[in-house]
Amino acid sequence: MQEIYIGADHAGFHLKESMREHLEGPENQTEDLGALSLDKEDDYPSYAEAVAKTVLSHPGSLGVLSCGNAEGICIAANKFDGIRAGVGFSIEAAQTMRADDNANIICIPGRIKTIDDPLAILDAFLATPFSGAKRHQRRLEEIEEIERNN
Repeated sequence: MQEIYIGADHAGFHLKESMREHLEGPENQTEDLGALSLDKEDDYPSYAEAVAKTVLSHPGSLGVLSCGNAEGICIAANKFDGIRAGVGFSIEAAQTMRADDNANIICIPGRIKTIDDPLAILDAFLATPFSGAKRHQRRLEEIEEIERNN
């Protein structure tokens, strides 16, 4: 069973709701960390923080975030040491961020059209394991060193 934590601001709210419904089932344990209603006055950093902190406190879990262009919420999530969030604009991007970068959060645009269907992008992210290749592991260790020294 895969633990998945999701969150979005108003601009990603409708996509988050679709993703939450898509993830329902016995193969996933999904928790929605907000927004729980459509409020145009909410701000994406609080949802990025909630998902990032929860992913960090549940090793092996994954996060899914959405805002208008996915960039702002991705920037906010990446402020947490140990989070490796990327923007999922295509199936290939989702697969390589998992296989090469061991991303633990995918950020999908709620307003900007993605190359592929957002639910297919989500599925690709969740289905792709980290390759563990030496070159990718070496790069992740370099990132961890930056985090320790920053």
